[in-house]
Amino acid sequence: MKAKEVHDLSTAELEVKLDELKEELFNLRFQLATGQLDNPMRIGEVRKSIARVKTVMRERELNIQRA
Repeated sequence: MKAKEVHDLSTAELEVKLDELKEELFNLRFQLATGQLDNPMRIGEVRKSIARVKTVMRERELNIQRA
C-alpha cells in the first residue's frame, strides 16, 4: 500500500485497514511457521504498510499537516 493511498483514507478506514493488515501479518507468520508460505517478501511489505498506517494515524492525532 502506497503512502498516498494511506493519506487518502479516512480515520475510520485507517483503523479497519490496520486491523486487516495485522490479521494478514498473523496469517503470514503462521504460514511461515508451518512451512506453507509462498512469498516471504510479503511479510516485510505488510509490516511496512502497518507502519505507514500507524504513522498517518499519529500525524492526524497530532494535527500535523503534510508538506
